[in-house]
Amino acid sequence: MNQNILRPKIFMMDLLATVPYYTAYLSKALLAEDVDVTVGSISYYLDPTCFSSRGIPIDPGLLNVVGRVHLPRTPRRILKLIEAIINLGALAIRFLASPPDVIHVQYLPMVKWRVPLDLWFLKFCQMRGVKIVLTVHDLLPHDSGEVYRKTFHTVYLLADRMICHSEHIRTRLSAEFSVPAEKVAVIPHGPFFYDLPAEGFKQTSQDLQIRPGMVTILWQGIIFPYKGIDLLLDAWQKVEANCENACLVIVGTGAPEFLDQIREQARQLDLKRVSLDFRFISTDELVALYRAADIVVYPYRAITTSGALATGLAMAKAIVASDLPVFRELLTNRKNALLVDPQAPCDLADALIELIRDAALRGQLNENVRQMNFGDESWHSIARETIEVYERVLPVPS
Repeated sequence: MNQNILRPKIFMMDLLATVPYYTAYLSKALLAEDVDVTVGSISYYLDPTCFSSRGIPIDPGLLNVVGRVHLPRTPRRILKLIEAIINLGALAIRFLASPPDVIHVQYLPMVKWRVPLDLWFLKFCQMRGVKIVLTVHDLLPHDSGEVYRKTFHTVYLLADRMICHSEHIRTRLSAEFSVPAEKVAVIPHGPFFYDLPAEGFKQTSQDLQIRPGMVTILWQGIIFPYKGIDLLLDAWQKVEANCENACLVIVGTGAPEFLDQIREQARQLDLKRVSLDFRFISTDELVALYRAADIVVYPYRAITTSGALATGLAMAKAIVASDLPVFRELLTNRKNALLVDPQAPCDLADALIELIRDAALRGQLNENVRQMNFGDESWHSIARETIEVYERVLPVPS
């Protein structure tokens, strides 16, 4: 931190553990830079050691129960929101007496309510002199159309400073939400899981029926329609007809109706070399899965940022991705990826076929991605840039 500024107190706010890995990796890097960070989050129910395994204590306010037990989806969501309301009340009482200097908001899950308690909480904190820094992970909620545009416009104007992960999103914030460009810092999204060993490499390959000698194409992540799995399956029909030595692995979780649609599409297309593994996988399995993959694919229709892409870069994988503005800030066609029209499954199929057949091209893309050094050092750089954002919102002592 700037030596002219007293060591400020930062409250990293992700009360429902909506983006737990981003919060954990960023907080770990900030702590390494001697920043006084308190992580306001509950345990992540799919990975309760997400924070503790990285040496990060969490302090959601008062309660941390729901994230530690296994519950069906609907009761878990209801109980998480009840717990969050209680925690917001406890934090409001605590901050009445001893507020932090900065609240760094990672996610506001309640802003879509008619009673947006987390937004009111931030306004209360601002009245106590707290500065608000907001990271924009999603410009608007996915697949919600324009329903929440007015609400998010209010959120964006409230923040004292904002962080987004690409110049394209900063431009959209300015054009669509009237956010001054100087209010927004562009800081890249860091990678996840690159620092974990691939201990389950062989077992993961066996579980997913990845056969030796096959070129393995991987799609991994949380499943939403905008991520283009339907386009990928359409493209894969052509790939199967032209390449006998390739298999497609799709791993992730999502709403049951989306998963059913994917299963039905794969059945109707009569795809033979597709493995669908719809479940949350451990971080060890995930690393092993990326190590096993020869190509990772991102056929997204739209994107604000992508932790999955950051992980693919950190793992030095050959990449096929949609030719979208956010991706172009990290990827250059035929240098470190093949970029394709996001609305053209035929182009996606052609790119995959080319990479499957051309091992030398895969190797060159691997090497060019590796030279980007998208690993641990990137988080140190992200932490230092984030500290600069904190310093800009804090008053300089006279």
